[in-house]
Amino acid sequence: MKRKRLDLTQGSILKGLISLALPIIAANLLQTGYQLVDAFWVGQLGANAVAAVSVSFPVNFLLISLSSGFAFAGTILVAQYAGAKNLKMVSHVATQTLTMVLIISIILSTIAWNLSPSILKLLGVEEVIFEDANIFQRTIFAGLVFNFGFIMFQSLMRGIGEVRIPLYINAATLTINFALDPLFIYGWGPIPAYGVTGAAVSTLVTVSLSAFTGIYILWRGKTDIKLSTKNFKFDIPLLKKAFKLGAPSSIEISARALGLTIMTGIAAKFGTSVLAAYGVGSRLISFVVIFGLGLLHASSTFVGQNMGAKQVERAEKGATYAAWIGFTILSIIGVIFFFSAEPLVRTFLESSDDVVQMGVDFLKVTSLAFGFMGAQLALVGTLRGSGNTVDSMLLAIIGIWLIQFPFAWITSEMQSFQEFGVWWSFPVSYVIPCILTVIWFKRGKWKEKTLVS
Repeated sequence: MKRKRLDLTQGSILKGLISLALPIIAANLLQTGYQLVDAFWVGQLGANAVAAVSVSFPVNFLLISLSSGFAFAGTILVAQYAGAKNLKMVSHVATQTLTMVLIISIILSTIAWNLSPSILKLLGVEEVIFEDANIFQRTIFAGLVFNFGFIMFQSLMRGIGEVRIPLYINAATLTINFALDPLFIYGWGPIPAYGVTGAAVSTLVTVSLSAFTGIYILWRGKTDIKLSTKNFKFDIPLLKKAFKLGAPSSIEISARALGLTIMTGIAAKFGTSVLAAYGVGSRLISFVVIFGLGLLHASSTFVGQNMGAKQVERAEKGATYAAWIGFTILSIIGVIFFFSAEPLVRTFLESSDDVVQMGVDFLKVTSLAFGFMGAQLALVGTLRGSGNTVDSMLLAIIGIWLIQFPFAWITSEMQSFQEFGVWWSFPVSYVIPCILTVIWFKRGKWKEKTLVS
């Protein structure tokens, strides 16, 4: 039986946004659960095992960033055609973009698998963990096709407003991953102990289950999307449009990731204590960002469907609602974090009082500006949903590379600031980009973009 699609072009705007955002946030939290489960079990093997796993994260994240552009393009195009009630084009876009992502993932997976030892040497990985790191990384690279496939599935589902199915799949596979991790890491019965590689094997099994489940749902037409290879041939004009939409999003995500890496480098120059405080602070902030990203994706889908339906005023009203929701909810979370800073930091950091105090200072300086981050992310979703992905990319680059990074670099060199220069760069990078994004939004140029006829 086909599930009824969430039609965001009619009914309560607030209810539509919340119905979208909550399952997306829950799914993102479950994705974080994957990392926590892996980190827990691998952590039992010792520091070398943790290092062997950690070294592959930046490379894997970069590869996923390359595919995320097509995923965002799929969301935008599917949302707009769904809003225009053109379900034939919804399925056509899904078939084209998913096929393209799978081809790209196979190519990237093959290249990355062969270059794995060279990548590790370039990163300066020590001999003592080199073999474990290489096997782990190659296993992860082998699963890129499934990873990319499921990311694409989630994006297509978001485009038609179906966000519960990906949530259910994530919940089921997280449970399976929790059981498989110790099984493959430590072995049991006829199953050998794979050690560090066991975590990668467990992830490979669960992400392939996720991908096959997603493809099955699309293939059988359980939603408004039904894949079809009948008389299949590449729609070059459509793929060009998807590339133009997706490439800026890939650059944006990569710019954000690289910017955070450089910020870590600035914090590291003050020594291990500051780096530890920065690490626990950023981990807590990344948890808050999940809520902002939920609103970003919800806003993107809502605006996309309404722009496709030519209901521009409703799209604008929904974007405004999303921005205020983001500002309010993340401001409340910020106030909670401000007054609970010390217990929160101590939960993730066992160290001297001085180091804990650094983490508390970081959280208190940053937390009261969370609302600006929430509003900005919601409006970024508006720009993406309307097809203005270049604008979204430019705002991200301005926020990180022209505001946060220079501010942190210059002020951290001042005797009166030092590590507080890094701390204060975060609220500065929330407030100023938020103001710029609001100005961009109010100008209204984003409403003139036309993707579907």
